[in-house]
Amino acid sequence: MKESRLNRLINVVSVLIPVVVAALFGIKIPDAEPLTFLPPIYASINGVTAILLVVAVWAIKNNRRSLHQKLMTSCIILSGMFLLMYIAYHMTSESTSYGGEGIMRLFYFFILVSHILLSIVIVPLVLKTYARAYMKQFDSHRKLARITFPIWLYVAVSGVVVYLMISPYYA
Repeated sequence: MKESRLNRLINVVSVLIPVVVAALFGIKIPDAEPLTFLPPIYASINGVTAILLVVAVWAIKNNRRSLHQKLMTSCIILSGMFLLMYIAYHMTSESTSYGGEGIMRLFYFFILVSHILLSIVIVPLVLKTYARAYMKQFDSHRKLARITFPIWLYVAVSGVVVYLMISPYYA
């Protein structure tokens, strides 16, 4: 019963997050001071998340379960902070267009689109992986983590790459 409720909650949250982000992305707060200082902060959060994900894998492979749990919880908190800052920035600032040309423009859009799509996919994967560990279903957790980890790492690293590529074009 507890697992069924948790899975339903994960499914609802996994749908709500991208829907709410998409809805809020289109809303601008009138006369709000643009929060232009946020992009380097949330890009840094992505970078720290990537590092912590790698350290967390090292921790579990070295039988450091407590450290692994703390690192993974930190990654979830950091991802939540990223999301809140990302929304706040886009509700107060106009989107920045990428100004590069040629192959770099194609590369940028490939990274951006894959980052966005996988950031939607990663939400239920992270929540389900974390929930399985919480419920002490470690075999199931381990199997799902093998899928979740590389996708989450890609989302975190590609977020930094997108920021670095677009940062010269911020107003």
